[in-house]
Amino acid sequence: MTSLVSSIIELLTAHPHIAYLAVFLLALSESIPIIGVVVPGTAVILALSTLVPSGVLLLWPLLIAATSGAIAGDGLSFWLGHRYRREILGLWPLNRHPELIQRSEAFFNRHRDKSIFFARFTPGVRAFVPLLAGTLGMAVSRFYAVNVVSALAWAPSHILPGVLVGATFSILGAAAKPLAILLVILVAVGWVVLHIVRWALHRGIPYFIVAVQRLRGWTGAHDTWLSRSLTHFLDPSRPEARALALSTVLLVGAAWLFFGVLEDIINGDPLLLADSAIYRVLQDLRTAPGDAVMIAITELGDTKVVLAVTIVVLLWLMWKRAWRTAAYWLIAIAGASGLTIVIKVALYRALPAEPLYSGWSAFSFPSGHSTINVVLYGFLAFLIARDTRPARRLVVAPGAATLIFLIAFSHLYLGAHWLSDVLGGLTFGSAWLALLSLFYLRRQAEHIGSAGLLALGCVTLLLAGGFNIYRNHTTDSSRYAVKVGTLTLAATDWWASDWQQLPVRRIDLTGETNEPLTFQWAGGLPELQDVLQRNGWRTSAAWTLLNTLNWFTVQTDPADLPVIPLFASGRLPSLTLVRPYNDDGPAGSRLVLRLWIVDIELTNGRTMPLWIGSIVEERFYHPLALITLTSTQPDANTPRRMLAAVLEGGRLVSRTEGMADADWDGQVLLARTVKNKNE
Repeated sequence: MTSLVSSIIELLTAHPHIAYLAVFLLALSESIPIIGVVVPGTAVILALSTLVPSGVLLLWPLLIAATSGAIAGDGLSFWLGHRYRREILGLWPLNRHPELIQRSEAFFNRHRDKSIFFARFTPGVRAFVPLLAGTLGMAVSRFYAVNVVSALAWAPSHILPGVLVGATFSILGAAAKPLAILLVILVAVGWVVLHIVRWALHRGIPYFIVAVQRLRGWTGAHDTWLSRSLTHFLDPSRPEARALALSTVLLVGAAWLFFGVLEDIINGDPLLLADSAIYRVLQDLRTAPGDAVMIAITELGDTKVVLAVTIVVLLWLMWKRAWRTAAYWLIAIAGASGLTIVIKVALYRALPAEPLYSGWSAFSFPSGHSTINVVLYGFLAFLIARDTRPARRLVVAPGAATLIFLIAFSHLYLGAHWLSDVLGGLTFGSAWLALLSLFYLRRQAEHIGSAGLLALGCVTLLLAGGFNIYRNHTTDSSRYAVKVGTLTLAATDWWASDWQQLPVRRIDLTGETNEPLTFQWAGGLPELQDVLQRNGWRTSAAWTLLNTLNWFTVQTDPADLPVIPLFASGRLPSLTLVRPYNDDGPAGSRLVLRLWIVDIELTNGRTMPLWIGSIVEERFYHPLALITLTSTQPDANTPRRMLAAVLEGGRLVSRTEGMADADWDGQVLLARTVKNKNE
């Protein structure tokens, strides 16, 4: 990935007009119906803007390209609507998205001329409002007046944040790369979580409606206390019927996910292997600036801050005489704390790094931080949203969700909990929150002064959280410091029997078990690389822009194609070598050797690192003579024998019984530097 990004930067340095043209076209596409919903224009524009501080691109041409593209895009969309009127809405593919057209038309009717400006910053309707403005007969002069003003505001709002990010990373120096990767992970995980929730609600609510209809049919045919209670609960005329439906879907979905995670932990399923892999990935990405930020975020969710917010909110509710709400507030926080402790004690699962905490917190599953903060800020957001206008809900709900997500991720980043602990805490807290909201919604809402409660909650979080950070940040920096756990073995012991302590198969980030790890190397990589290169091996081609395009051709030599990097226990390979298959082998295939560092050092007069690797055969196919695809062959024995033939002093050893199968005989090749061969 680094080499690919470097090649793109080199291309843009030599031909910056390509970037300016791309920004113009992306800004234009943002305003074209359907295309604007699919093309990630905003993300790419932000990414290109980060290159301004390094001098690869210039600020003013970038602003001009974005502004002119935005004006042209809205203008083109408006012209289509003005020219073809409503006839264009019945054409494909617009006729496949009537819901977006209805939302956009309602948005335009509500805001009229201002809708052109507001839509520019509103996902979903952004690509449809200019078209509808033309179909509904908006005056051309008024449209372009608002269009130009909105573009002048939109372009800086997208480019300047990217410039700021680029400037920040240039100041960070060596820490910039891992922080950038961490930022991408955060954004990607947040995007995935958001879309999973949206998908679950989109798919779950229709099923829920069908289930409710069947249940109402059953209650109508029976006259019992249960049927009467259910009839009242399921009455669609009740004002809170939609909130009840959402809470029920959330309860079912969160409980299902929680018990799924719990089952994996009890049965030792692949999720536990993914725990270790993701833990290693995040620990390798840690930097001093990243640690400082994440420790501060995790301190916002500490018990002292939780208690402060809980007490202040409770006092506010009592002052407002909202006694029922105050009781639910106490039950929510105390119940979540108590149930979390019960589950922790029942499972007795250890934390990734010990000792970080004491008492009940020393147990791992579920994460108490995640559980309590989901309930605390989730229930607070629920109370405020229920007693406030819809516009304020659009701020409260995402704000609470972002805070909860960051606190949960900070514990994962700092190695304080496993991924399954955090997932268990989030899902259990969500299920508990949904269950409480179902009971709370059954009665008329109490007036709690949502505006004042929102302000009070934010101020308490800032004051209590800031004070906690000020008092404990230095101590917590030591507590959460990266724990280096390198095991030391005698080289002779590894050569004799301790090689069996290393993993048997490669485990990827999802926890899935893949090809066997049939090679172990003790010593430096340069010496191994030198020996293999004299025998026909060569370093894998870098992932440059040109080499990536080679996958879309069929004439490229297989040995010249870059190798797909694979994770092993959360680490990418430190060395990747390739060589064509031997003359007797199939055409269009190659051998691929990947080596990963392990946390073991060998000592025998001096210290040397230990590496573990896999060697596989990759075959290439060319569907329709258009592209190149690769397939890893299951046979692990032949590639290992071919590697052993060129390594002097290598030793084949057999794993214990039960490891072998039809594709692997259970043998591992051990090799070490020539200097230590006789030690």
